[in-house]
Amino acid sequence: MSSFKVRWLLDFPLRKAKDYKQKIEFSNQKLQFNSLTPNLSQNLLSLCTLRSSRFVFPLTLCLLTPEVAFSQTPSLPLPIPLRVIVNSNQDGNIQPDAQLTLREAIELVNGTLTVAQLSDVEKALVQPTTGSSRIEFKLPPTATTILLQQQLPDLASPGLVIDGASQPGYDASGSATAEIAIPIPVVAIAPAPGKEIFRGLTVVADGVTIRGLSIFGFNASPIKQQLGNLLIYDGVPKPVTLTTPPGDIVISHRLPPPNTKKQQPPNSNFPFYNRDVPPKNVVIENNWLGLPIDEKVPEETSAFGVYVFNSQGTTIRRNRIYYHDGSAIITSVRGENTLVQENIIVSNGLAGMPDALRIEGVVNNSQITSNLICANDGAGVYLFKPEGNLQIRDNRITYNGRRLRRAAVFLTGSNHQVTNNEISYQTGPGVVVTAFPQSQRNIIQNNTFAALEGLSIDLNGQRNLDVNEWQRGDGPNPKRNSGNRRLDTGNAAINAPEFTTREFLPTGNTVTLQGKADPGSEVTIYRLGDYQQGKQAIYQTGYGALSQPLTSVAVDEKGNFSVTVPNVKVGDIVSAIATDPKYGTSEPAIAAFIGQRTTTPSLPPASRQNPVPQCTSRPIPPEPVPPTTPPTLIPPTPIRIRVPRNVHFALDKSFISPASAKVLDRVVEVLKQYPSIIIEIQGHTDPRASDDYNLALGRRRALSTRNYLLRQGVPPERMTIRSLGETQRVSEGSTRVDYARDRRAEIIFKDVRGVEIIIEGQEQDLQLEPERR
Repeated sequence: MSSFKVRWLLDFPLRKAKDYKQKIEFSNQKLQFNSLTPNLSQNLLSLCTLRSSRFVFPLTLCLLTPEVAFSQTPSLPLPIPLRVIVNSNQDGNIQPDAQLTLREAIELVNGTLTVAQLSDVEKALVQPTTGSSRIEFKLPPTATTILLQQQLPDLASPGLVIDGASQPGYDASGSATAEIAIPIPVVAIAPAPGKEIFRGLTVVADGVTIRGLSIFGFNASPIKQQLGNLLIYDGVPKPVTLTTPPGDIVISHRLPPPNTKKQQPPNSNFPFYNRDVPPKNVVIENNWLGLPIDEKVPEETSAFGVYVFNSQGTTIRRNRIYYHDGSAIITSVRGENTLVQENIIVSNGLAGMPDALRIEGVVNNSQITSNLICANDGAGVYLFKPEGNLQIRDNRITYNGRRLRRAAVFLTGSNHQVTNNEISYQTGPGVVVTAFPQSQRNIIQNNTFAALEGLSIDLNGQRNLDVNEWQRGDGPNPKRNSGNRRLDTGNAAINAPEFTTREFLPTGNTVTLQGKADPGSEVTIYRLGDYQQGKQAIYQTGYGALSQPLTSVAVDEKGNFSVTVPNVKVGDIVSAIATDPKYGTSEPAIAAFIGQRTTTPSLPPASRQNPVPQCTSRPIPPEPVPPTTPPTLIPPTPIRIRVPRNVHFALDKSFISPASAKVLDRVVEVLKQYPSIIIEIQGHTDPRASDDYNLALGRRRALSTRNYLLRQGVPPERMTIRSLGETQRVSEGSTRVDYARDRRAEIIFKDVRGVEIIIEGQEQDLQLEPERR
């Protein structure tokens, strides 16, 4: 039985009591129930021996030992602060020997293990200290990965510091990435092979700091959740998201229940019972979460990176957070004053909740700032009906939506600010505001956008609640024609500005623009990038990416504006947004041309280039000596590659067969040889099921193919996936061979330089279904 279920059984009778300090009499014996009593586990277990018709205690509890029944440490009187040095990467039962383990160190600082119970060798590794306790490391250089046999005790000592930076060999000035300097850990924590452990570290006390560790592989299978519309994984539910969280680091009150649905607002007990005190001022810094020290995808991926289940004032800064089945960072029921700062968040959402950051619950005054959010499977930041306001600013949000086409930033709720972000290469819009139930006063200003599949800013209406519109936006809104639109559209349906004409003639390098917008608002003029026309256009007619803010102007009481814009030239294309503090920021205006519309558009350089996708780079080495003569530029020639473009699957299956693995290994070789090639993986099925089922099956096949390539070292930012279900069969036949050819994943290769690639198909891994008799 999972520890979550055990905790619920333990907690259930206590929740029936009016107060934890209430005394309940059993056959003339008295027992005080108090969640903060040191001997809680022994007191509860003693009830199994009592006979009373007045109270029935769960049988399951009586069958368990204290070690199994209680995986979380009860609160104790504060012990003496200790400095404890972990000298062993072993895990297991606590015993006096020459090895002081991380488990023993946590028990010591929690006060549930005394120094007197240690061996003389271990006692030499423990010293009293001033202030708060510290756990440091001095592991053997060849044994720095701690492989856990079971979940560690909760971190229940206020002010505790677990400092991986104390391990010899840790270089605080080193970094594997140039974009944000984050030191490379030496100490790693992971489950032992064959062990399933829900959580790496669980924080239940104030002021805890976790620093300088690699933590990965923490997931759960006893509790399942449907995976979007991927109903099954070849008949086996895939563990992804739990109502009580797993993950590398979980921050919560003690003994969280296994299901929080009844604690959601507007429940009168929300957000928690009085005894469920949130840890405050927790700091998670300079860790690699989900990412081993060798930077490869781990054999067992974690469910989440940091799960802020119930906390106030948590700081998550300068961490690398990679390769999680679900989100890198998620808040649940409470996460006020959370600060997410200067993290590198890459390739999360591999098999479940696809968004890099998933924010819900009470999150007043939280900030997401200065992060690199790249190549995750869904949105970069997804705010799902949060209670409270967030600031999302100064982030680089790029190449997201690898699996599901969503907005880079998705907002519900009110009073959020999205400012000074770089948002680019998104398989969806830039920022979407959805009115569900109402979302107002969301300010979206001074961001730069490029290479989007949708509007830079899209205000959803309640009339458009299809999944595609909910996640990706519903396109340009008509002009507001009634007061009711204030209620059913994001940001109270503030109107987009309208230019008086689609063409403005410049005078020298300046131009005067006129138009209309909501009275009292402020209009910001943007230079457009990625403005496209014709069949290949990815934007709707009249729209492009808001690539550069140029100037702002107030709108008068009649709804008119006029502004002179410097530094423009013939061929520039401009748009505008309006912001009113009472309502929020609008969608973009239909574009206007500087000069005649027949003029060839003069777009910013970035929009004319399609760079090789790359989330991070190594720190810059010393500059090479420049050549004495400039190199001769040779135009690229077509790449002639003998590489397969497809793999095949068994009937109703999505796993990669050994034969298909050999095919994909050839694809890996080519992708590593040619870094300018990007791919789209399209999942296909035969026609023998419903459309919805086949779309889900096709998506699983594409996902399996992508994840295999990812594990072989292909960067996630170079791959996107989609499902076409049964819509593009190889042939119209109905033989076993025809159906086997249909069951495939097609790999669409593209060179970002526009160079032709010659690809070949293959059928070496064709999987025929058994003949029917």
